[in-house]
Amino acid sequence: REAGGTPVIFPLTEDREELEQLCSLCNGFLITGGQDVDPAIYRETPIPQMGEICTVLDQMERQVLEYVIKEDKVVLGICRGIQYLNAMLGGSLYQDLNVQHPSKTEHHMEPPYDRVIHQVQIIDGTPLHQLLQVTELGVNSYHHQAVKTLAPSLTVMAESEDGLVEAVYMPEKTYVWAVQWHPELSYQTDKYSRKIFESFVAECK
Repeated sequence: REAGGTPVIFPLTEDREELEQLCSLCNGFLITGGQDVDPAIYRETPIPQMGEICTVLDQMERQVLEYVIKEDKVVLGICRGIQYLNAMLGGSLYQDLNVQHPSKTEHHMEPPYDRVIHQVQIIDGTPLHQLLQVTELGVNSYHHQAVKTLAPSLTVMAESEDGLVEAVYMPEKTYVWAVQWHPELSYQTDKYSRKIFESFVAECK
């Protein structure tokens, strides 16, 4: 709202006809955080450290993303959003960072969530770099899964200090972006978080 958009929350459903009707009404789609992505989507078996999954949400987001990517509508993924987008497009995930990618970088911070917990390097020349005009950015972080193998149609825009993918986009599409951190929790105090939402809403108009 503060960036100028009108939010519409979709019901949790797998009904294709209903979802396509809803998708036709909207210009942009924010794919939010949530439960863990089902490893079956990227052809792996769950490990014991996996969290709760929601099969209905997985199926719903697949239908929504397939439709809106085909129609070249605007997409911004956050946290689970980057993870699900990557898995759906053929990439894979770390099911649990503590087990599969241990590091000294804190990715699962304690509140308050509107503060910097680690740095990300923004790749020169990417759309995110063009928007923010910085090559290093302090971000918040609250996740235990992350991109492992990048989907072929995605390009990295930012990486964490310990080598995790922190932002991606689809070069073939007008605006399909996703970030691993949580700008929705820091936009009131961080100008770069506000710029991301302003960019998202501007593309929707």
